[in-house]
Amino acid sequence: MKHLILSVAVAAALNIPPALAAGCSAQSPAYRIALLELYTSEGCSSCPPADQYVSGLRADGITAQQAVVLSEHVDYWNYIGWKDPFSSKTFTDRQRWLSDLAGSRTIYTPEIFVGGKEQRGWPRGVADAVKRTNGLAAQADIGIALDAAGAGGLAVSVTAKSAREGKLFVALVESGVASQVKAGENSGRLLRHDFVVREWLAPVPLVSGGAVVSRTLALPAGAAAGKLGISAFVQTDKGEVLQALVLPVCGG
Repeated sequence: MKHLILSVAVAAALNIPPALAAGCSAQSPAYRIALLELYTSEGCSSCPPADQYVSGLRADGITAQQAVVLSEHVDYWNYIGWKDPFSSKTFTDRQRWLSDLAGSRTIYTPEIFVGGKEQRGWPRGVADAVKRTNGLAAQADIGIALDAAGAGGLAVSVTAKSAREGKLFVALVESGVASQVKAGENSGRLLRHDFVVREWLAPVPLVSGGAVVSRTLALPAGAAAGKLGISAFVQTDKGEVLQALVLPVCGG
């Protein structure tokens, strides 16, 4: 795999510190990076403030070395007149799974989870939850290696190792996206999003303590490489996130 050096400008565009974006590969640290998930929808009138909050996390001091951020758009609001172009039943199913683990019978938007645990009353408590996670020892090792993005797509290789049972999840994430909503509760609004999951690969179980994902991904139409990243995490069937990691796409 061809290794390139990421520019500071590329790292800044994706809100990832240069220390984490030293090249086209990254290795997870000995401490645990938090996984912060926002479940949202463009068909939900109460969601834009949550989208804005998540977009401001880096400016608020929660770095990529502390938290991997995912904005997962659910599909259960599509029926009210606007089909969210980023929505997927996969994210609805995942949100329901996390809620079931917590013993909740209700899913809603916007909803934020840190490390698989719901954070009610956000933003209160989110920064503390991230800090607590960072104080834990990593229970998995993750490595991400990328080729430079090109017309043929993006070659991605992700490896994970752990002494515990779990699954490796990999996502292509895009920041700086905008959508002009033409119907539904947000009709007439221009909505902006960061950390949007554009492709979600089927989770791979760790076998004999390890897992590998090697794929060439098509890039979203019109996407700038400097706004894309690969996020990965290892999670147990009981919802505990053992480690997470993000790496910006090279070149562009």
